[in-house]
Amino acid sequence: MRKLIVTEFVTLDGVMEEPTPWQAGHASPEIGLFKREELFSSGALLLGRMTYEGFAGYWPTATDTGEFGERMNILPKYVVSSTLQAVAWNNSHLIRENITGEITKLKAQEGGDILVYGSGELAQFLLERGLADQLNLLVYPVVLGSGKRLFGAEGAGLKLVDSQTYSSGVVRLSYALGAKA
Repeated sequence: MRKLIVTEFVTLDGVMEEPTPWQAGHASPEIGLFKREELFSSGALLLGRMTYEGFAGYWPTATDTGEFGERMNILPKYVVSSTLQAVAWNNSHLIRENITGEITKLKAQEGGDILVYGSGELAQFLLERGLADQLNLLVYPVVLGSGKRLFGAEGAGLKLVDSQTYSSGVVRLSYALGAKA
């Protein structure tokens, strides 16, 4: 059975919304290496509509992205959306109905793990329903005070399985997910 791994960029105060502006100045080769290893060990991407549209607008025509860009374009991509009518990016598949059932089927297939990048609403859906097996948080040393957060009031049954501090001050926390507390 494949694992479903959710990876999110969050601020120290838990905001996950629009990471590009607050990520500035915190890039490091170690983060790049982690993201590369994460992508290359995965067998598929699971994305929400907004993340999919952003990626589909960039990766197919991006130049000088090397093996990372090639991998992004080759991997099977599953897009959860109730509003999209079609998906055009190479090897993309639309999930519109019975989302829990379809994701459960994907997890039961042979192949590498399923990776969720960003996709905030989808990540919340997966966590709330116990569909995610691992959560990787890249916590940036930034406090915004307000914005969309990953977690609501309920706990997610997190068990820390790995962590790493990067030279830029970002900390990666990897959690196995269990039953809700």
